[in-house]
Amino acid sequence: MDAPPSPQPGSAAGASAARTGGKGGKGQDATLYLHPQTLARLKTFELRAKMIIEGVTSGQHRSPYQGFSVEFAQHRPYVAGDDIRHLDWKVYARSDKLHLKQYQQETNLDLITLVDASGSMDFGSRSFHDASGVGRDESPDGRTYWSKFDHATALAAALSYITLRQGDRAGLYVYANEILAAVRRSSAQTTWKQIVETLSMQAVDAQTNLPRAVDQVLAGVSNRCLIAIIGDFFEDPEPIRTAMGRLRHRGHDVIAFQVVDRAEREFNLSGVAPFEGLEGEPVLRLDPRAIREAYLKAFEEHRAAVERSVVGLGFDYELVDTHDWLGPPLAHFVAHRNAFIRKRSRS
Repeated sequence: MDAPPSPQPGSAAGASAARTGGKGGKGQDATLYLHPQTLARLKTFELRAKMIIEGVTSGQHRSPYQGFSVEFAQHRPYVAGDDIRHLDWKVYARSDKLHLKQYQQETNLDLITLVDASGSMDFGSRSFHDASGVGRDESPDGRTYWSKFDHATALAAALSYITLRQGDRAGLYVYANEILAAVRRSSAQTTWKQIVETLSMQAVDAQTNLPRAVDQVLAGVSNRCLIAIIGDFFEDPEPIRTAMGRLRHRGHDVIAFQVVDRAEREFNLSGVAPFEGLEGEPVLRLDPRAIREAYLKAFEEHRAAVERSVVGLGFDYELVDTHDWLGPPLAHFVAHRNAFIRKRSRS
């Protein structure tokens, strides 16, 4: 996708609007705040998070999932960190126990987001610098590209924000060869800030072991959840199938977002150059033109195998391009979330 049309929200005016919650000028489409080229030029992850809020909320004006349903469904026990606004004080007066009111729309919805922070997620081919020459040339840590991890964290922040906005519980796990960081599930409004802070501080340099990470997550989860896994899934298909099978066995629902960079999908490279693995693989000096056909075939075979591992168990799969804005995967998540809520309310 090309850069957003001018005036760009990543410009000085747009960044100022994001800080104040404005639209960035007359006629400005706030959904452009979900575009990677806009988000990439922001100085801090906190400012990026504010733009994500603006982009998400701008598309919710007539959404059927906005707010709470008025149809009461059930109570559930209060868990430390839950939003106390939904406590039923009448039940407390009768039983001396804290319970939350749940409504049909939000019954039994816990979102757990797993974000891949393995070394391969540090790859990116999209420059922070926009074509007009406006904005930053590099990130605060000195990088000049928008990586797969950048895209994954932006998506994770948006999914969590949507969930918490509806009064549901959201939690986060960052993983590579094991769980690296976590934010406990909660519906408290402070949870989103904790998620954003956790994502902003994460190193991206380890190898991948999805089954081990999933086992560690499952050890702390007793109820059925909606689990969003965001990563490039650059490991053998068999471990991915194993991890998905364990989630299915425990009754969870899953939506897998496979994040890839456009250079990985198209491999339009020229000239002999060293290719360095990001997870400990040896350096290979190759002519990309000589191997492009074989590479593209192998890439598509692996992608298709990942999709089969997910869809074959009744889960949802979404391919996410780091050069595209976040709108399509968010729409996919919202549709899946609503279907999950309906299914849980009927069970």
